[in-house]
Amino acid sequence: MMKLIFLSLMMTVILSVQAQTNKADILQNLEKTQKAEQIVASTATLKSSSRLFGAKDDLTTVILIIPSGSVVNIIDSDSTYLHVTFEESEGYIFRRHAIIDKAPVVISQAIQEKRAVDNNNPAVEQQESRFTYLESKYGANMAARLHSGKIWKGMNAEMVKDSWGTAEKINRVVSGNIIKEEWIFKNTWLYFENNMLVEWGPIRK
Repeated sequence: MMKLIFLSLMMTVILSVQAQTNKADILQNLEKTQKAEQIVASTATLKSSSRLFGAKDDLTTVILIIPSGSVVNIIDSDSTYLHVTFEESEGYIFRRHAIIDKAPVVISQAIQEKRAVDNNNPAVEQQESRFTYLESKYGANMAARLHSGKIWKGMNAEMVKDSWGTAEKINRVVSGNIIKEEWIFKNTWLYFENNMLVEWGPIRK
């Protein structure tokens, strides 16, 4: 009788240990699966306006100016640059211009894959499509200059916008038949008369 009770107790202990081991295995597998299926998507808020560069090794490839206070999605980062997306543009900004948000958003692998399909436009393709757009609008030579972020006297306002992006601030004065505009970028001011670039210079702080 004692042997029967002892055996039944032993069986109960073995079964409960085995059940706990199985539960632990299941939990570990679930954690691994969730980690594999989840990707942390971080965002950052710009503490000052920043140029979005098409390539971090070429600072003349300005796509646009991102205003201060804007939120960007971080794709990757290093000690100097953040690889980000803003609206429909992708590129690089200086890390010092942004504050990385502390609460990352977790998205599933399925959503990430769907975004990859939807945004089947890597940075290289975006650069090519931007150049194609400029080339069809201005011709190859002009497109190359605008694509590299150059400005020169005599440009019209639209060309400057295609080269440098939108200004942080525009001051306009109408005097008779002359419309004068001052475009303020982060470190540079541009002066236009009747939609034509006349002068520019550094902003003294």
